[in-house]
Amino acid sequence: MGKKINIKNLPSGYQSFITNGRHSVTGDEPLTSKGTDLGFSPEDFILSSLAMCKVATVRYIARKNNWPIEDVDGEFELNVKRGVDGKLSTTVTGKIKIEGNLTEEQKTELLRQADACYVHRMIEGEWNIEQVQELTEEELTV
Repeated sequence: MGKKINIKNLPSGYQSFITNGRHSVTGDEPLTSKGTDLGFSPEDFILSSLAMCKVATVRYIARKNNWPIEDVDGEFELNVKRGVDGKLSTTVTGKIKIEGNLTEEQKTELLRQADACYVHRMIEGEWNIEQVQELTEEELTV
C-alpha cells in the first residue's frame, strides 16, 4: 500500500490539519492569499520534502561509508513562473553545508548523492495524478 495522508480544512483562512496517522502538521496560505499564515503553504511542503530528502541522503551515505559527519544544513529556494500558455515552470536551487572531517572528494560525492535522492528522482519521474473523487462519510478515517 502507498503513502496515505488525511487532511481537514478549517473554515478560517485555508488552515488545514494534515496527518499520516502518526504525525500532524498544519498547512495554510499566506495573508496575501487570504490565508491566516499559521502553517506551511503547499509550496513550502513541496520544497521541504525535497530539501529534507537531500540532507537526509547526505547523512545516510556518510553513515553508510563510516565518514565522520556532524551537522548537515541546507538552504533551498523554489521559484515558479507561468508561461504564455499558462503552464508552470519550476526552478529549485539549493546549497548544503556538510560539517565533519571529510575530504573534498567525499563532500563532492555526498552532494552528488543528494541530487539522486528519492524525492528528487520521484519528482523528475512519471506522474499520474488521478481526478479527485468525493470522499463519503463512511470512508472518512480522520
